[in-house]
Amino acid sequence: MEARYSGLVEHFQTLPELWLLSDERNDHALEDALVRLPRGSALVYRHYHLPPAERFARFMALKRLCERRDHVMILADSAQTAREWGGDGIYGAPRSLYPTRGDLLTIATVHNPREMALANRFRADAVMLSPAFPTRSHPGAGHLGRSRFRALAALSSAPVIALGGMTHARARSLHWARWAAIDGLS
Repeated sequence: MEARYSGLVEHFQTLPELWLLSDERNDHALEDALVRLPRGSALVYRHYHLPPAERFARFMALKRLCERRDHVMILADSAQTAREWGGDGIYGAPRSLYPTRGDLLTIATVHNPREMALANRFRADAVMLSPAFPTRSHPGAGHLGRSRFRALAALSSAPVIALGGMTHARARSLHWARWAAIDGLS
């Protein structure tokens, strides 16, 4: 897995540690959040709530800010759309990432061992493993917790990004350098 990713390292230097996910809840705070993130962080642009033309326009506005801050911009959409829009990669279920040439980072969403096996099989560049902790996105839903998160992360062939109820404090308590949040970073 590292061999595939290493071809992209020349362009991206290294896989970011902090990942901000966008959605309707944090849209109003995205510009401020992106400026506060350390240079070279990442934005996963979802914005499923917007009609296509508005979604594209918002993507382009945020892309300009990401470029000024050296942030990686990942699109939750197809590889074709990511290329057309100028995204750095794609985000989604492991099956939706295949086949993708090595010109885009592929970030697989994983919640269980079956999805982890698929992410490994389809050679995702990174895995976003969730939910690590209780989250506002899915109130009352189960979460992995520290032990199950670490056990599932150990099955990954790619770098793992913790997601789900993540904050700076939870990342420290989990002893996990790469993490993502919606509310925790916005």
